[in-house]
Amino acid sequence: MSALPRNVWLLTASLALFMSLSVFVIFLGGIIGQSLAPTDSLSTLPVALLVVGTASFIIPINRVMSIIGRRRTFLSVCVYTLIIIFLAIVALQVESFNLFCLAAFLFGLTTATMNQFRFAAIESVPKNLSATATSAVLIGGLVSAFLGPEIATLGKDLFVTDFVGSFVLLSGCFFAAFGLLWFYQQTDFAEEKNPSNTRPLANIIKQPVFIVAISSAAIGYVVMSYLMTATPMSMHVIDGFSLEQTKFVIQSHVIAMFLPSLFTPFIVKWLGLGKMMLIGILIYFACVALAYSGHALNNYWLALILLGLGWNFLFIGGTSLLPRAYKENEKFKVQSLNDFLIFTVQALASLSAGWFVFNYGWEVVLLSVMPLLIAQLLILLWWLRVKT
Repeated sequence: MSALPRNVWLLTASLALFMSLSVFVIFLGGIIGQSLAPTDSLSTLPVALLVVGTASFIIPINRVMSIIGRRRTFLSVCVYTLIIIFLAIVALQVESFNLFCLAAFLFGLTTATMNQFRFAAIESVPKNLSATATSAVLIGGLVSAFLGPEIATLGKDLFVTDFVGSFVLLSGCFFAAFGLLWFYQQTDFAEEKNPSNTRPLANIIKQPVFIVAISSAAIGYVVMSYLMTATPMSMHVIDGFSLEQTKFVIQSHVIAMFLPSLFTPFIVKWLGLGKMMLIGILIYFACVALAYSGHALNNYWLALILLGLGWNFLFIGGTSLLPRAYKENEKFKVQSLNDFLIFTVQALASLSAGWFVFNYGWEVVLLSVMPLLIAQLLILLWWLRVKT
């Protein structure tokens, strides 16, 4: 990875800071929601609205990038995020669940922008290094695994209102991200140099490589987000584990999501993307089985580690495959469609997580992901057969 250009490492550090917000909201969103919401079933609504916001802003933010470029967009979003952090602080001070939900939704623009870092990294390297660049950027998630929850807990009691200090500390991440992204070097961002040579989306999405790329990333994200969103509610609110224990499990999960990125390029060279994604699905099956077997701390901990590892294999595999489905002058519209579909279905999963866990329990939450995992297993087996 040492041969990667400076752009990739700037994006890696910036992803760590941007993703701290995602981990922060996932960790605290349900807990704050539970204290503000009119009913427990709505506790995870702020977390779900973060994902809904991500899906809603993906196409607009990609359009903006195609016009003004990635660098200006990245810098503008840092400033925007500081404003929304202030809105969240106001929501806590006036104890408004609706205003806090609005802030969570608007944070979706930040995460929609963050999800373009991996494509910006791919565009900064030769095609044969796309998986390496993707893995390098995702290493930034390791820092966010510690930074997001630590900011959340360290700032909890800094002010009279719980967690206001947490958001104040979070704002520091985006001042730092602005400083880093100032040095990001703009790559070519023209969306369509030759519009007449671009293919209709209908033709692009029929390609087997597109189908397996988007399904791997989407199902990997849906299952991960759904179970991760439900975990703090099941652990802390229902099973009575402490906030520190819940934080430990979520941190371990996020580490497991990104630590394998140090080794993923070697796994790709050894097994290939298809077999790596197949292993990712099998790891997901193991995660569900382990979580279903009991409510002990170790069950949650080990299952969430497996959940993170399975996500890494599926998401890196899907992201690395996607550029094979489009030409350079088609990238923005295909990337927009890819992320829009991924985060739309993820939003549906996050919206339902709190309702399912409070009304039906942890075991039903786990069983409900099995049809998706079986479907993705069949898609991967089909693609491996078609491409050979």
